[in-house]
Amino acid sequence: MTTIATMTLDDLKQFVQETVDERLTNMLGKLDVNETSMDENLTWEEIRSLANTYRWTPPANAKTSLELLREDRDN
Repeated sequence: MTTIATMTLDDLKQFVQETVDERLTNMLGKLDVNETSMDENLTWEEIRSLANTYRWTPPANAKTSLELLREDRDN
């Protein structure tokens, strides 16, 4: 069995990465990544359409970002 003392730096980095990945997967579950890339040379119209689709507008009674920052600063 390999020990940390006998690992190369690359081996240690890989071990840490695998350990972190495993713990995150245990905590959050397996991440399903959409394999479709957005690097498909989209037109401006397609980009605008995507932006409008994923845009979120806060409710009318929501605090502004300035109010949230001031509240955070004061606490």
